[in-house]
Amino acid sequence: MRFRRRHATTEGGGGDPYWISFSDLMSALLVIFILAVVILVLQLTEKQRALAAEQETVREQRELFAAQVGTLREAELVRAEMLREIQENLRAQGIEVIVSENNSVLSIPTALLGFESASYEIEEEFHDVSLAIGTAIADALAKDDRYKHLDTVFVEGHTDNVHFEGLEGTGNWGLSTFRAISLWRLWEEQLPQDKRLDSFVSTTGDPLFSTSGYADTRPATETQDTDAERAANRRIDIRFTVIRPSADDLSEIIELSGEGT
Repeated sequence: MRFRRRHATTEGGGGDPYWISFSDLMSALLVIFILAVVILVLQLTEKQRALAAEQETVREQRELFAAQVGTLREAELVRAEMLREIQENLRAQGIEVIVSENNSVLSIPTALLGFESASYEIEEEFHDVSLAIGTAIADALAKDDRYKHLDTVFVEGHTDNVHFEGLEGTGNWGLSTFRAISLWRLWEEQLPQDKRLDSFVSTTGDPLFSTSGYADTRPATETQDTDAERAANRRIDIRFTVIRPSADDLSEIIELSGEGT
């Protein structure tokens, strides 16, 4: 008796169901792989866009910061140039004033202004020197409108540490303040109209100049044991402050920094 080998077939009579299932599985895996690649590409593209936006924010922040630093540096250079010009102008007239190391303060020894001990009146024979100083300052400020780089110019009175009880108990505080006011009033009253320091206005629309007194609280020397040291502290400082970045300017930089994080 003979037996014939029968091959397993599907109802449809075609192929091995095992290989059909494997083929379907491979197709599904291929689709999943393609989807994964697409998602990865989209994610990378989005990250590239975010990185580009962040880089742009950083660039804007750096440009804004560089502009602020550039403006400040320019103002400081202009200030130094003005103070050197004032000093050289006065030196040519035989008037010696002192410029601070950081080129921000012009110091006038009170001996040049003729203040008597415990007095805040400028003696008449010293008016010419006082007016020459005011004129030199006015010329330096007006040249090329350089005063626009300044925020405030302080006329500051200073005394030595010798105790003084006059001026109705205000002592050295009152003496230093009134000496600064006396110099300012002389400039107001006697400088020519085209040299008037009170005509200068800051970029905010406020008067450029102001006066104040500090008694002996800001000494110019480490000690005041000698007549020369005490004399160095009896002075009027003309302090030139430049325009600096405002709170709004700094806030804008900070906001840009926040956008980049």
